[in-house]
Parts: sequence; structure tokens; C-alpha cells
Amino acid sequence: MHTLLMLKPDTVENGHAGKIIDLVIQNRFRIVDLRMLSFDRPTAERFYDMHRSRDFFPDLVAYMTSGPVVALKIEGPEAVEQIRAFIGPTDPAKASPGSLRYMYGISIQNNAVHASDSPESAKKELAIVFGGS
Repeated sequence: MHTLLMLKPDTVENGHAGKIIDLVIQNRFRIVDLRMLSFDRPTAERFYDMHRSRDFFPDLVAYMTSGPVVALKIEGPEAVEQIRAFIGPTDPAKASPGSLRYMYGISIQNNAVHASDSPESAKKELAIVFGGS
């Protein structure tokens, strides 16, 4: 199984990408692809389409197009669940010590990272970021 872990624009801008990638490796996640990219507006809208009807959607798209992101394709038997546990809840204030969002998150939107929340989301998101079906 594959999943996506994406380091958000403020994480990259603040120089935390290398530290987070190192933590991913130290925690024995298998990175099978990695790239830095910038989302254009249509791609960010497609990526976050599930939130299109939410009030925060325009701000989310603006944020995700504000600078480069680093995307990691992670492989493992329960990759989605394991990465989700590793990053912690969306709100960094509710995240456990040692989780990525606890260490690097600033707010609910600027929570350092995005991770696919299901195998179906992983397939869609990986296709958007890395290409393929």
C-alpha cells in the first residue's frame, strides 16, 4: 500500500523539510518517491475538492499555492494508518508530543503536513502529485 505525506508551504519555508524527512526515515517509513513542487490554483482545487463547499476552501487553496511543498510517497502494509498516527490530529494543540503536528504545526491550517486519510484518498492524491492513474 502507498500513501502521501506532503510537507506544506510554511513547513518548507521555515526550513523544517529536512528534519521531517529525517524523522520519517528514523521511524522506518519507506519513501519510494519524493519531489518538491508548487501547486497551481486548479491543481490545489482538485486536490482539496472534498472541501470545496466549506468556508475555509478559498483560504486553503491560497495557502497551498503560496509556495512549494515537498511530497513523499510512502510504502508499507498499513501506510495510511501508520502515517496518520505519526503526524497526529489536524489541530496541533490536540496532537501528542512526538507527532509531526505537535512539533511543527502552528494552527489548524498551518499544521505542517498533509497525509492521505484513506486508501482511496491516497490513490487520488498520489495520482495528482506524482502522475499516473
